[in-house]
Amino acid sequence: MNDKIWLSSPHMGTKEQFYVNEAFDTNWIAPLGPHVNGFEQDLATYTHAKHVAALSSGTAALHMALIMLGIEPGDEVICQSMTFSASANPIAYLGAIPVFVDSEEDTWNMCPVLLKQAIEERVKLGKKPKAIIPVHLYGMPAKMDQINAVAQNYGIPVIEDAAEALGSTLHGKPMGTFGLMGILSFNGNKMITTSGGGALVSDNEAYITKSRFLATQARDNAPHYQHSEIGYNYRMSNVCAAIGRGQMEVLDERVAKRRANFEFYQTALKQFEGISFLKEPEGYFSNRWLTTILVDPKLTNGVTREKIAEVLAADNIESRPLWKPMHLQPVFAASPFYGNGLSEKLFKNGLCLPSGSNLSDKDLTRIVEKMIEVLT
Repeated sequence: MNDKIWLSSPHMGTKEQFYVNEAFDTNWIAPLGPHVNGFEQDLATYTHAKHVAALSSGTAALHMALIMLGIEPGDEVICQSMTFSASANPIAYLGAIPVFVDSEEDTWNMCPVLLKQAIEERVKLGKKPKAIIPVHLYGMPAKMDQINAVAQNYGIPVIEDAAEALGSTLHGKPMGTFGLMGILSFNGNKMITTSGGGALVSDNEAYITKSRFLATQARDNAPHYQHSEIGYNYRMSNVCAAIGRGQMEVLDERVAKRRANFEFYQTALKQFEGISFLKEPEGYFSNRWLTTILVDPKLTNGVTREKIAEVLAADNIESRPLWKPMHLQPVFAASPFYGNGLSEKLFKNGLCLPSGSNLSDKDLTRIVEKMIEVLT
């Protein structure tokens, strides 16, 4: 059997081992340490955020952000429906209620029109949402100018889920810095990885300081172990941060390679009318974390998304359907939803293609040849 081609696997550079060895040599094999401080500074420099807290995951960062806003049981938080469950789970951690909003066609992200409708209806019910969580799906920036305008009109803070969007920009401004707070992810399949990890970014120093405190088990400044608040074990380890520092040095290269993957697929498959790609609107710059396609069986002689995935899998090539929307998930079946049917269409016909920055030309050619084989 041919070698496995993964959807999006980790890709190390040249300096990660150096920084990890430094952590070992100095015996900083513990949570926190100089590499955590250095990684936070690297992220602040790259994103232009004033303050950064390196944490154990993007999910932990979102949990901290909601805590900073005082979200309590019974509160409502608006969340994009077309996303991974980690965008919504922290809402449930706090006993709050997610209110899901569908996507728009230009970016596949939260629809500002439906967002406004959802807020107005929740306000009429006496349940004004306490926060809004848009997501930059597959690295494509959401319509943050419009989303922020709606949010500001109703006085609702925005938390950007930029887990998939490190390296993406909107009108030159890095994603994760449009909201009151933003979250990043360094999971093994993301643009860069720290094995597992995430970060909370904000220009609000008090939020980041408090998040670091709570994420370190909320230990009071006392000579003994004293705790006045419930804390969490959410801080990043010095060893993981060491990997992250090396990854930051090759981040721009990783973005360039994933964008090149997208261009390769688009050029190779442009002959097939039933295969479409998400274009960048003017002023939008996507890191193209994952290259995604929509398959229209009416234009592909009946070839479906499932058939393409089946043929790829038979050749040991991983692909994956687009995210199943949150409003279709059994665990969130009772949650309010404001939709237009787009996310369900995307889920039905969408496929993520292998997109790792370590894909070779040979890998890409093999993938495309298999797709052409089934589409011809």
